[in-house]
Amino acid sequence: MTAQNLPHEPEFEQAYKELASTLENSTLFQKKPEYRKALQVVSVPERVVQFRVVWEDDKGNVQINRGFRVQFNSALGPYKGGLRFHPSVNLSILKFLGFEQIFKNALTGLNMGGGKGGSDFDPKGKSDNEIRRFCVSFMTELCKHIGQDTDVPAGDIGVTGREVGFMFGQYKKIRNQWEGVLTGKGGSWGGSLIRPEATGYGVVYYVDHMIKYASGGKESFAGKRVAISGSGNVAQYAALKVIELGGSVISLSDSQGALVLSSEEGSFTPEEINKIAAIKVERKQISELATSSAFASKFKYIPGARPWTNIVGRIDVALPSATQNEVSGDEAKALIDAGCKFIAEGSNMGSTQEAIDVFEAHREANAGAAAIWYAPGKAANAGGVAVSGLEMAQNSARVSWTTEEVDSRLKGIMEDCFKNGLATAQEYVTPAAGSLPSLVAGSNIAGFTKVAEAMKDHGDWW
Repeated sequence: MTAQNLPHEPEFEQAYKELASTLENSTLFQKKPEYRKALQVVSVPERVVQFRVVWEDDKGNVQINRGFRVQFNSALGPYKGGLRFHPSVNLSILKFLGFEQIFKNALTGLNMGGGKGGSDFDPKGKSDNEIRRFCVSFMTELCKHIGQDTDVPAGDIGVTGREVGFMFGQYKKIRNQWEGVLTGKGGSWGGSLIRPEATGYGVVYYVDHMIKYASGGKESFAGKRVAISGSGNVAQYAALKVIELGGSVISLSDSQGALVLSSEEGSFTPEEINKIAAIKVERKQISELATSSAFASKFKYIPGARPWTNIVGRIDVALPSATQNEVSGDEAKALIDAGCKFIAEGSNMGSTQEAIDVFEAHREANAGAAAIWYAPGKAANAGGVAVSGLEMAQNSARVSWTTEEVDSRLKGIMEDCFKNGLATAQEYVTPAAGSLPSLVAGSNIAGFTKVAEAMKDHGDWW
């Protein structure tokens, strides 16, 4: 896949190898050897846009950042994927995210291609005016490369409804047209209901199908202890949906540490999650809330820790919902030792390859419900982009759907994602006797083959 004249791109190479290895270890290439060529083609972006972003801070000083848009694949529709504003952003990370987005979007069943973008700009510590000035400068260049039928970005880490609003306003001024060019818009000007909640709700809906399938319909989230990492939109709404379905949320975290229950009983409450959400809007750390009397009596805060490191006791379900590579091989083993039976990624590529190997080996070595069952982000966290696709449809028709209608469509899409991955795994990957099908292999193959067939029809490979 890599050529000697290309720079080392570890995140992208990890994402590519994760997909390629599951295709190699299935019967796909035996049944359809021509798909090897499709894999070579799909691994190269159709277009990469890189540009400078010059803006002025509140002191009148000129600041410079790098802006990117990776337009990876448009076989199934306009490029679709978020914009990330974070100091860690580089081309490798955006290529990994865009590559994953191709197949995630394919699994939703909606007409969306794959792309990703962003900047190494850090919104933390910036005033609203500084963020506005940056967004205006960023969109002044990006607007030349996007449009409702070309490329439809959304939010990601560091890009909330505020940033989407600033960018949409600048796009509208320059292009002199109102169109659904960004998703995650405000509810009063083209946004979809359920969009902020969609990724978190979706991962819980997906896991609910996992639990029911593995238990033969005998179990649900009721009574399950659920460890969640992160404290942004995905983690917050996943936690609220888990509580609604009868589960107990036993952890949340941020980049500085983890907040976990002090005892084996109880759960975060919706009120406590809302308090955490409020401080995150102010871009503050969980540690500032953890020391308050209301939290200190019920929770313990562990600096530098993640929830999978033997600090929360028994775990039934794990939902990594923070960032990439947040579950290592050793942490995967710790999850198994804690009794975890289901892990699904709310974050993109939340598990390292070593962790995935641990999960898959345990699944193959243990029958049914005795195993841990792993679901990759490209399937489990597809709810966010699915509702972005629904927002695009509403914008095109100039209509707004009710909360109930959007939520119903989201539930249907997540059920289809699960069933599609399950059926594809059963077709192309022979599991060990009594073991559960591989959702990572099934999801990879299902997404890849759909894109590959469309590319072949377009004459992109033969």
